Amino acid sequence: MDLCNYMCMFLSALHPLSGHFKAALRRVGDLNGSVPASVIAVYDGKPNNLCKIINPTVESHPFLVISYITRAAAGLPELVVSPEGELSIRKKDPYPPDVIESLVSQQSDAAESITPMAIYIPCSSERAVEPLILNISSTGYYLDIIAQKLGLSDANKVLISRTIGKASSETRFYFAAPKSYPLDLSSDLLNSKVVTFGGPLNARASYICSQDIYGDSILASIGYTWKCQDLFHEDVTLQSYYRMLVSKMPSGIYKLSREAVLAAELPLTFTTRTNWRGSFPREILSSFCRQHRLLEPVLSPSRIPTKASSELSRSNKKLKVSESAEQETEYANGNGASDTDNKLGLGSSFTCAVKLYSRCQDLILECAPHVLYKKQNDAVQSACLKVLSWLNAYFKDIGIPLEKQKQLANVFDIKFYPQNFSKEVASGLSVLSFQRNETLGVKEPKSNSISILDDAVENDVSSIDIEGPDSGVCPSNGSLLSVCYSVSLVGKGELQKELLESTEEFEFEMGTGAVIPCFESVVTQMSVGQSACFYTEVPPQDLVLAAAKDSENAIAFLSSSCCLEYSIILLGVTEPPEDRMEQALFSPPLSKQRVEYAVRHIKESCATSLVDFGCGSGSLLESLLDYPTSLETIVGVDISQKSLSHAAKVLHSKLTMRSDPDASCRSIKSAVLYDGSITDFDYRLHGFDIGTCLEVIEHMEEDQACLFGDVVLSSFCPRILIVSTPNYEYNVILQKSNLTSQEDDPEEKIQSCKFRNHDHKFEWTREQFNHWASELAVRHNYSVEFSGVGGSADLEPGFASQIAVFRREFSPEEDDLQEHGDSSCLYKAIWEWNRSNLTLDKLVETSIEKDCGFSLIA
Repeated sequence: MDLCNYMCMFLSALHPLSGHFKAALRRVGDLNGSVPASVIAVYDGKPNNLCKIINPTVESHPFLVISYITRAAAGLPELVVSPEGELSIRKKDPYPPDVIESLVSQQSDAAESITPMAIYIPCSSERAVEPLILNISSTGYYLDIIAQKLGLSDANKVLISRTIGKASSETRFYFAAPKSYPLDLSSDLLNSKVVTFGGPLNARASYICSQDIYGDSILASIGYTWKCQDLFHEDVTLQSYYRMLVSKMPSGIYKLSREAVLAAELPLTFTTRTNWRGSFPREILSSFCRQHRLLEPVLSPSRIPTKASSELSRSNKKLKVSESAEQETEYANGNGASDTDNKLGLGSSFTCAVKLYSRCQDLILECAPHVLYKKQNDAVQSACLKVLSWLNAYFKDIGIPLEKQKQLANVFDIKFYPQNFSKEVASGLSVLSFQRNETLGVKEPKSNSISILDDAVENDVSSIDIEGPDSGVCPSNGSLLSVCYSVSLVGKGELQKELLESTEEFEFEMGTGAVIPCFESVVTQMSVGQSACFYTEVPPQDLVLAAAKDSENAIAFLSSSCCLEYSIILLGVTEPPEDRMEQALFSPPLSKQRVEYAVRHIKESCATSLVDFGCGSGSLLESLLDYPTSLETIVGVDISQKSLSHAAKVLHSKLTMRSDPDASCRSIKSAVLYDGSITDFDYRLHGFDIGTCLEVIEHMEEDQACLFGDVVLSSFCPRILIVSTPNYEYNVILQKSNLTSQEDDPEEKIQSCKFRNHDHKFEWTREQFNHWASELAVRHNYSVEFSGVGGSADLEPGFASQIAVFRREFSPEEDDLQEHGDSSCLYKAIWEWNRSNLTLDKLVETSIEKDCGFSLIA
């Protein structure tokens, strides 16, 4: 085949280089037929791969490929390499007329010109990133137009970066080549900075690209592809640019996967596949590695036999596998369970290790969690989430000292290698505004910000307004919530608004940190059907502009005093798996049966004072108000301020509205909610008639549950204490009765979860619970009797919810209480109600509103 026919076939081929060659033949004057060397280096994979074999440092310095290509071309007599600084290659002799005629006949019927949007990124971080339009005629060469926008004479002086995002993407950075680019360029010269590029390092472009970009640059999505002979192009907007910045962070990847930049947050825990929304942790970690030019994460799941895993879970020591190396390999390959285990249906538990490597095979970090999971997928996803959570914490505070970094890494079971981590991940993070105080964009916040921000409270939320009747259907931890929301920038006087983000239906699991804290805090106080509106300070500019569809308007708002307005409607609440399982089998539900059990003991004992240890959102205390009892004082204690704020709202409303003489709760004279740990003693709650702790201890570590038992019976000394907790032996019945929907994960139907709820730290059998309670009673001079609700004591496997009732066999000595004194006043009262004074004094009211986030009704 002669050269002419070969050239004609190549020009008609679907190859990116053929498009560039055709464009080069349309260039005029001395540029005719001249192909930029950077084009060959970027679009021809073979020279790239050969160069990496010759010199592995090409991976770190991709522009070395240009040096190799120009040197090779200079040795070919039929090619002409331009002088230093031009970086182009052309054929020495003119192309045959047949080739030119073939080019003309293949001329596309495309429009006269195209005008794709691009982004101009100045080298100086003091200058703003700006949008620009590329006017490219059908006969012009798009690289020449980009060169002109960069202030260069032609495309031969332009360098092209690797692609941004997916490998199939044509989004790249374009910037000026060095004025002097020697043919014998080496990595040593690049490292020593002998080569002078078109300006200093462009930090913003380099960070996004994970490749050194120098001088001013243009970010554009344009080029010839393998799919079509026509020039591909699409707009790159300011929103696109800021989304690229946001996607460099783990939380940013998750936010974008949910299309909820200003509402979503990377969850703190992986519960179930069914409840998870957005990209899964494993996908996010892989995406993070690609964004930072790392190798794919190395995941090493291990299978542990049930016998070994149960022993490990009972101890609070770190996971230690005693099997031989051969056995460990068997478990990793899924072959570790013995035949005996399988026949008995004991199964196995799983754990998973994660390692991240650079492209040069340097170990960056490794994570070896000690938590065991029933399913391999849960172990893998949870391990990946640990790595992502630590990375997220680092990205939000890159100035944290090395020692604290290591301490934080230990919390997540992570060991990282500072030098490698800094080189591969941490470099260039200064361009992000996430960890800087750039909350209002290009101007500093004014001291006279708009009035709705003047009253901002500790949780950065102000002026919460909840409307609509209380339906009584409220969210709780583990619930799957459905909301409709919108977020707008609000200017001075609230007369101007700019919608940033909205969705008709957004789902998230309560209590996992899947939304920003202020969002969850407000939803906690709502019931289904209610709407809420609240205001917050403006988050970092990167997030606002990543959400804004109209960047120009958003920037105008950010340049003056403004805030964010959130509007939310709570559409629905799907109860946690534990509640769904119980409701499928029991009527009335176990939660109601537990309340009725407590009410019966209150009536029998003629109790006048009750403290609910671990009251949560106040479900027991609220339910007690529906029954006529002898109670005069009710108190709740919990460590969750969000739950307490919901409890305060519900109790205050119910107690205030039911003030008539015939109300069932008429006997209640006072109510208090305390923020504190139930393992700490507060003398104000000493000697109550009755204490309750219903379905709480399983949410604590076992040693903390044991500590609570000792503290409550030795120091609080209630006359009666009622403790309930799930009966682990009953789970097999509950899980068989669980009504699954079509959306449930099939894997979860086959492999039942270990515990009833994801946040249970343990669940005891009847024997374990009886042993714990009996020893407590003996130690502290209490009697104890066992009962339960759901099921029967006479039929296996007993009650679904097992209950221990402790009764004090002595009166506490006054001297014992005086020993504690005021030093044991450890709880903080966040809400108080007194029937004799329904109008609270202003000081208490202000304190409650600040902690609870709502206005109390007098």
